[in-house]
Amino acid sequence: MRQASIRMKRLLVTMLLVAMAFPVHAAGAGGMFGQGRTHISLMAGNGYAFDYNYFVIGASASHYVLDGLGVGLSFENWSGGGPGITKYAPFAQYVFYQASSLQPYVGGFYRHTAIANLPGIDSVGARAGIYFSSGPDAFVSAGIVHESYLDCQATIYRACSETYPEISITFGF
Repeated sequence: MRQASIRMKRLLVTMLLVAMAFPVHAAGAGGMFGQGRTHISLMAGNGYAFDYNYFVIGASASHYVLDGLGVGLSFENWSGGGPGITKYAPFAQYVFYQASSLQPYVGGFYRHTAIANLPGIDSVGARAGIYFSSGPDAFVSAGIVHESYLDCQATIYRACSETYPEISITFGF
């Protein structure tokens, strides 16, 4: 478990350094999803794990390295239920920015989940959805995620993959 945590920290630091190395440009053809744009997304909701309901709060930051192509990191904290859960995930996504009022997106991620008093678990996943403009520098997104857990023990985690909806608010600058 400690090795996986060290690997995840190194991966997160590397991705942050790579994202910061890209020069910032004014948004061109990609608009809100143009090269050089940075986004901050906020998330709050509920989750269910280990027969407990949780309050989930999270945030992510992404940087668009090319028009439509963003890379970033996300963080979630699950509290109020059973064992505390913390999730970290580097991700990449592509937004079809050429669409007029709705911008579809697809993406993938690698996630490490730390669970109090249990071994952590890693997962990979894919997501797809649509961004809706809610202002000049703000979007609401709605989509679906499929996540598969690596080295999963069904006796501990009950299910080794899941599909769930996601909704977020994204601010760009």
